[in-house]
Amino acid sequence: PHVDYYPFPRGPRVIVNMRGDCRVQYTRRLSYNTRSNTRRIHKTPGGKLVYLYTRKAGKPPRCGDCGLYLQGVKAGRPRDFAQMSKRMKTVTRAYGGSRCATCVRNRVVRAFLIEEQKIVKKVIKAQQSK
Repeated sequence: PHVDYYPFPRGPRVIVNMRGDCRVQYTRRLSYNTRSNTRRIHKTPGGKLVYLYTRKAGKPPRCGDCGLYLQGVKAGRPRDFAQMSKRMKTVTRAYGGSRCATCVRNRVVRAFLIEEQKIVKKVIKAQQSK
């Protein structure tokens, strides 16, 4: 049989048999090629071509300080996060699931150095008053 590339309007190019009916209808009311209306062509067991609407790809959360993707946390859309268990959304560490390990280390070191600086100031003040 003669097989050819058939360009669908606002859709992907797929190989179809030109003898059959290769028109595909939207099943939803939104008729514009937007990011929320992405779809792919699927052949049913009855041989019909239909649109399957695809979901937007999820992204893992980012670190609030440096903006890098957080390791050990699953990617997903906001609704997916609501349905995920807690262990998929966090790591067992201070600021886990919110800040990356490097930024947490920097925070701890900064807090330690600030406290050390306060102690040094107090010691210097005590020595001057003597």
